[in-house]
Amino acid sequence: MMRRRPLLLALPALGLAAPSLALPPQQLQFPRDHGAHPTMRTEWWYITGHASSGDREFGFQLTFFRSRVDATQGMASQFAARQLVFAHAAITDLQGGKLWHDQRIAREGFDIALAAEGDTRLRLRDWSLQRLANGSYRARLPAADFSLDLLCAPTQALLLQGDKGLSRKGPDAKQASYYYSQPQLATSGSIRLQGRDFAIQGKAWLDHEWSDEVLHPQAVGWDWLGMNLDDGSALTAFRLRRRDGSTLWDGGSFRSPKGGSLYVFSPGEAVFRPQRRWKSPLSQASYPVEWMVRTPADYYTVKAVLDNQELDSRSSTGAIYWEGLSELFDSNGRKVGRGYLEMTGYAQALRL
Repeated sequence: MMRRRPLLLALPALGLAAPSLALPPQQLQFPRDHGAHPTMRTEWWYITGHASSGDREFGFQLTFFRSRVDATQGMASQFAARQLVFAHAAITDLQGGKLWHDQRIAREGFDIALAAEGDTRLRLRDWSLQRLANGSYRARLPAADFSLDLLCAPTQALLLQGDKGLSRKGPDAKQASYYYSQPQLATSGSIRLQGRDFAIQGKAWLDHEWSDEVLHPQAVGWDWLGMNLDDGSALTAFRLRRRDGSTLWDGGSFRSPKGGSLYVFSPGEAVFRPQRRWKSPLSQASYPVEWMVRTPADYYTVKAVLDNQELDSRSSTGAIYWEGLSELFDSNGRKVGRGYLEMTGYAQALRL
């Protein structure tokens, strides 16, 4: 399982032992599988996107995690932390040249935190994400210096990643997750930043993934991107890295415009080559903020719109990682889309 992502750093401390069984193929059923799967160890709902308000441009990211704590499942006390809920939110202010970030964590229950079954309904104190009857997602996340109030409406069918929703994440069959995406979400709403409200319009991408397995022991981190192309296409590409920087496993998919044909990458078909690096003054980690990514669809260049989009989530999931708005260029050098790039394991290797 590759994503959602830096949460893996926190798992050993929570008493979550790695099982050894492979996930069986199964037909995903909706709306049931939009909801939580509490018998599975790790799960996340993840929305990224870009939006504009007049001449202001923003990137935004929100993630809800659910984590099953195996050691407490047999406890009778209502106070036992059987499920933990984490959440992250971030805004990239392009004109301001700054990333704003906030985070939350709580055990499920007591009307504080919820990851509901049956359909997407998540809450962590005053942060919430819910799938509405018309299939749109409503997100409300008020933070200290910013807030998100978003409506993300599907314009295309669901995209089942991997083999009909079963996505391999390593050389062993047990390293896999159930995983689907909703690219090209039409997004509206408002962003509040430093006391000022911006009515926004844009595009977003949703990932929902759940798994029982952690990363291969040789994997120290990953590089991942999800890109909404301007013509309606959708590109996913990822790789897991060994300590020496070589690729342990890779994958992804490309769906043609307007929800057309889907091509799922085989191992070896997504090749990442770093082009330019940025060194974080916080963590001293060196991140490739520009990549050449070869896929069966095209040779792409991915460029961060802002170098410093490093997130410090040590007070919730325990990790420092890079996740931010980036632009996508085709092999002719034309800008063809935008989306999010994520890089983990650069500040420190994942300790599993």
